[in-house]
Amino acid sequence: MNIFSFSTHFGTEEDCRNHFKEQRDWQGISCLKCGNKQHYWKQDKWSYECKSCKYRTSLRKGTIMENSNLPFLIWYKTMFLMSVTKKGFSAKEIQKQLGLKRYESVWAMVHKLRKAMGNRDAQYTLEGMIEFDEAYFTVESGEIEQQKGIRGKGAVGKQNVAMMAESTPLEDIKTGKAEKQVRFFKAKVLDGHGGEEINEIIQESIDNQSIVFTDKSTSYVDIADFVELHIVEKSSKETTEETLKWVHIAISNAKRNLLGNYHKIKRKYLQLYLNEFIYKLNRRYFGEKLFERLIIANITALG
Repeated sequence: MNIFSFSTHFGTEEDCRNHFKEQRDWQGISCLKCGNKQHYWKQDKWSYECKSCKYRTSLRKGTIMENSNLPFLIWYKTMFLMSVTKKGFSAKEIQKQLGLKRYESVWAMVHKLRKAMGNRDAQYTLEGMIEFDEAYFTVESGEIEQQKGIRGKGAVGKQNVAMMAESTPLEDIKTGKAEKQVRFFKAKVLDGHGGEEINEIIQESIDNQSIVFTDKSTSYVDIADFVELHIVEKSSKETTEETLKWVHIAISNAKRNLLGNYHKIKRKYLQLYLNEFIYKLNRRYFGEKLFERLIIANITALG
């Protein structure tokens, strides 16, 4: 979808509101009071009314737009901007494009959408053959961190992130050469550097029938307890280029994307920026459908 087709379909507040209702109808409404799924639509109130207990649910209720006073048109324009390019826009740039005075409301809206993206991807687990590794991302360091001058793991201006890639080896019928193809990714900001947190991430992110490839980090010693098979290789150029090829490509692209677009990211918000990067990476072949999927993520984010 380009800017012209977007303007044709979503040029007014009413266009966006009607479209959002269509999407909510398609997803289905559950009464927040009694759980009933049958509702009347109250056109004068722009709300759903439960056929069982008469409890009303507004069009925004239960979505990430629930407590927002911004018009539907602003939300739709923002979702369009966030889905129209792989690189993304900063909240400052979106504020400029929308012509809004208050930066804070735009910043909150953009981060809510990033949270919705993360919630959507959290519903799925990786399976098959998984590449797993960690990397340090540049973050804005506070005064206390700078004063402490921490080195090595947990160094000033660096944040550890676990990256996972679902790869599949495919053999070319003509040449017999095997190459890895990749499907889906996950990224998780780590609180520490211990094996216990790695174990938790493996359990919540990867199917227990999977095969996981890693290097020989001491944090990975228990991974075999949670998957079908854990294959370990010593860190080397060959490991990076072959065994852990796609996870390192993802790490490299993520670092370049975040540093180039957002410059300084606070440590506590890094996961939200990674949510957006991974969400769009996992849907890299969706094309203009990415915009529609982001609207659905908005609706189901709190579900």
